[in-house]
Amino acid sequence: MQILKGSKSYSILTGTCPVCQEESMYKDSNPYRMQNIFKMHEKCSNCGTKYKMEPSFFFGAMYVSYGLGVAVSVAAFIIAYVFLGGGLMTTFLAITATLIVLMPLIVRLSRNIWINMFLSYDKSA
Repeated sequence: MQILKGSKSYSILTGTCPVCQEESMYKDSNPYRMQNIFKMHEKCSNCGTKYKMEPSFFFGAMYVSYGLGVAVSVAAFIIAYVFLGGGLMTTFLAITATLIVLMPLIVRLSRNIWINMFLSYDKSA
């Protein structure tokens, strides 16, 4: 993963600070601990970047989350219906189960993508 360091992909996939890419933005690195899924540090201890730039900053991540959810649903549909030959109800249940299981990852990934749309890597940070 170190080969990607310095790119937005590295910060998005690892959940690190988008400016210095040294510290995790989240207080708990495990997204499946549901009580801590939204808990983030106020700012990066390495470079001082403030993560919540304004009070409702991460509301925009809901749009990214919607897109990721649709992409995951389409992938689950193709796998369940086309490759595994499931019926309509089986495919629906496969899509629903996939979305439920991947929901914490989708939430974190959408937040990572959203903040990386506004902040960029800085080597000097």
